[in-house]
Amino acid sequence: MTLTPFHPDDDAPLIDASTLQRRLQAGEAVRVFDCSFELADPAAGRRQYADGHIPGAVHVHLDDDLSAAPGAARASGGRHPLPTRAAFVERLRAWGVRQGDTLVAYDRQGGMIAGRLWWMLRWCGLRDVRLLDGGWPAWCAAGGAVATGLADMAASAADGDVTLAPARVPLVSVGEVAARLGHPDLTLVDARAAARFRGEVEPLDPVAGHIPGALNRPFTDNFGPDGRYKAAAELRRQWLQLLAGRDPAGVVVHCGSGVSAVPHVVAMMLAGLGTPALMAGSWSEWCTTPGLPCARSV
Repeated sequence: MTLTPFHPDDDAPLIDASTLQRRLQAGEAVRVFDCSFELADPAAGRRQYADGHIPGAVHVHLDDDLSAAPGAARASGGRHPLPTRAAFVERLRAWGVRQGDTLVAYDRQGGMIAGRLWWMLRWCGLRDVRLLDGGWPAWCAAGGAVATGLADMAASAADGDVTLAPARVPLVSVGEVAARLGHPDLTLVDARAAARFRGEVEPLDPVAGHIPGALNRPFTDNFGPDGRYKAAAELRRQWLQLLAGRDPAGVVVHCGSGVSAVPHVVAMMLAGLGTPALMAGSWSEWCTTPGLPCARSV
């Protein structure tokens, strides 16, 4: 298992609403993606998009666009398996994404669905990829323009020309983590809510609990009351307290299905602690893989 360090020259992971407004108004090559999605109602995101979205934004669906289709080749397991990089870059071209575009993702779900797209774009090697800090609420609070209906929902008719480049975020498999479980250079951080981590409840997966030895930090702990990421210094303090002397370079983050763990990737980057690996199959793949240990804290 190879972990990828954070490179200081990486572009910032976030963009604020006022900066996005200014760049869109200036006619810059900025492509915006609305990733609104509800796990309990997969059609809700499209309704939310129709009710209001950033003008020109394309709607991106977690199941249809950011997960491998049933029977298709995949790069991970779990409830939301990653498609292959080659398959996803074809989708980007169909959306009209071109080399040099700035790509901005947002949602209404606290950044976790938009984070999935942000991570996948960087996984495909794209460089200028941003999350709208605070998402849709921040855009509205800043007085951003709002479009309604589905006219913007389809991507540009023009073909994109993006190509694959070396991944800029590390991906590790369940098998790689299982092979190193218990090694001192591996630190697992579970982004699910504390009750799910402890095994008190499990609304989505067939087994309750967590991977033995994992630490728990709910992904929501990275955000302030306004829905934006906490200040870098505060994130750094909190993450160093959680790691308690463990090397940040050995961190692997996971959640239920490789979606809500992405805010941990962003938070560690903002904190100057590197780019942690994502185990995309996460708990949903781990707990259904025969022979892998599961723990509970109840």
